Amino acid sequence: MKFALVAGETSGDILGASLIRALRGLYPQAQFYGVAGPRMVAAGCETIETIDALSVMGLSEVIKELPRLFRLRAELVTRFSDDRPDCMIGIDAPDFNLGLERRLRERGIKTVHYVSPTVWAWRQGRVHGIAKSCDLMLSLFPFEADFYREHAMRVAYVGHPLADELDATLTPAQGRAALGLVEQPCLAVLPGSRKAEVSMLMPLYADAARRLAERHPQLQFVVPVAKPSLRPLIEAAIAGHAPQQNWTLLDGQSREAMRAGEAVLLASGTATLECLLLGRPMVVGYRVAPFTAFLLRKVGLLKIERVSLPNLLCREPLVDELLQDDATGENFANAVSRLIDDPVAAQKQTDAFDAVRDELRRNAAAHAASAIAELLT
Repeated sequence: MKFALVAGETSGDILGASLIRALRGLYPQAQFYGVAGPRMVAAGCETIETIDALSVMGLSEVIKELPRLFRLRAELVTRFSDDRPDCMIGIDAPDFNLGLERRLRERGIKTVHYVSPTVWAWRQGRVHGIAKSCDLMLSLFPFEADFYREHAMRVAYVGHPLADELDATLTPAQGRAALGLVEQPCLAVLPGSRKAEVSMLMPLYADAARRLAERHPQLQFVVPVAKPSLRPLIEAAIAGHAPQQNWTLLDGQSREAMRAGEAVLLASGTATLECLLLGRPMVVGYRVAPFTAFLLRKVGLLKIERVSLPNLLCREPLVDELLQDDATGENFANAVSRLIDDPVAAQKQTDAFDAVRDELRRNAAAHAASAIAELLT
């Protein structure tokens, strides 16, 4: 058996490595090759190109790299068409991989896409192009599988690999001890990993921290800094809005920060899923440019009422989502205070999170490998 894989970003490398190991359990003599990261290489994948080739962020950066990306995709189409692998697996990176998958599928090669684009949330018409691109979609969330089945696509819900990795065994006190923090109540503050997110949210979060400290004088604040370039923005927001509060800035360590908090104030995104799996009550905030917000809501590009993964995964929306004009320091402080002052409200969140964690914990790599094997037979 021969498997071609194309992964983008570090998250794709992690998924690809675990999938290779699971497939090798089914096909001990299989060959794996493609666009891979160091974890996939360690798992036995031969490298045509590294994942750095697809790790391009930002509109201007993508535009500049488009000729190179088009050339790479054409080269991969030629290589895989000549090699005729039994299956080509695109891991995330939908803008690159779905086009590659479609060209290979037209040439009679079985194609699989691992990690659904958010087509269920916005621009749902994309599903018709996705259906032409892949023979099998591997979804991480159950509501994604429901969406694809409604559109008569072959899909396998495999669970989320983070649920296999994370749990809620550590208490906040143990989390603080692991970071060397003082034993006082703690709020973890995660303003995002992109410059635009941090620029918009961190001043609001710092203002909320000042207001919270007036109500809860013992409260300390811990901020994981996603990358060094964001530290000046975070420090400036703290200096401008809450310089007297007890702040600790970490280099990365977002999960450790969340484990240390009685509650978490964070930007909408994958971190909300990690927070859910770690069993911490949360308040979610987000802002985008006004014109973007207009397009998403007024023009109807966004098809869901709730945007955070916890509210999409729980049976009822339990997490406060403060978006756009509702994203203010005062509103954030009030929402966090409710979690701190009302243990019942916080417990209601975490009880629902426990049920979601149990649902998502399915040994994702093994399920994915089984679904691929079923496709090939």
